Amino acid sequence: MKKVFNAKEFLKEMILLHIGLIITAAGTYFFLVPNDIAAGGVSGLAMVIQPYIPNLSIGLLMTLMNLVLFVVGFVFIDSSFGARSVYASFAFSLMVWIMEKTMPMSKPFTDDLLIELLFGSLLCAVGIAIVFEQNASTGGTDIVAKILNKYAHIELGKALLIVDLVITILATYTFGIKKGMYALLGVIILGIIIDVVISGLNDYKKVEILSTEGEKIKKFIIEELDRGATLYIGKGAYTNEEKEIINTVLDKKQFIKLKKFIHETDRKAFIITYNVHETLGEGFKSLSN
Repeated sequence: MKKVFNAKEFLKEMILLHIGLIITAAGTYFFLVPNDIAAGGVSGLAMVIQPYIPNLSIGLLMTLMNLVLFVVGFVFIDSSFGARSVYASFAFSLMVWIMEKTMPMSKPFTDDLLIELLFGSLLCAVGIAIVFEQNASTGGTDIVAKILNKYAHIELGKALLIVDLVITILATYTFGIKKGMYALLGVIILGIIIDVVISGLNDYKKVEILSTEGEKIKKFIIEELDRGATLYIGKGAYTNEEKEIINTVLDKKQFIKLKKFIHETDRKAFIITYNVHETLGEGFKSLSN
């Protein structure tokens, strides 16, 4: 079945994509670049190469290197991911370049390298996770990580950690053992935080409900929350009575609304909830992503 284009959903994804790119660009330019912390990625590789080609800026080097990996994204993942990654990587490079021109950094914000590393890595991890969730990447090693995620089923953060280790080794050669060790620490932080953020963005609640007001609750789930529900018949061990069990999956905001509605409708209802870390299929994230 051909997927119907949803303009509202596409606009939401593009807004989130740009938010993720801005956060990543800020973390890279304001914290990592001034401290020569090449914490993986094409941005890190550009930082390693730039001292040997001083006439080229970090942003321009990132753009040139990303061109090499776009075809890989198209071939091994899908055209949608490839097209979005092409756009996102150019937008990311452009954002870094604009920051270079409009807010030049002559020195780091502080003389505390560890603090700068932590802030830069945290910002980049959050930004990259948001970008990944929109079925895109900032280019470069993100594309390789996405391929490992798709075919080897390695979590995105861990996949990115694997491919970025090579860049940290190069950073050690270019900037010295101290900066190289900081870069390795940054890559580890990046990988862990990306997985944590992605897990948080995909958290849902699986809810099972037993109530004498089942019809009202089903109607509320379908009409007000715009979600589906599955019905089971269970038998009580004590009473031997058969009861209808309503089973549905909701995001956190929808669950709060449902809980409030049930509280107002049937205070004797019995509710069981489970934390669900990923939900795929109609109404949720596409299986193809």
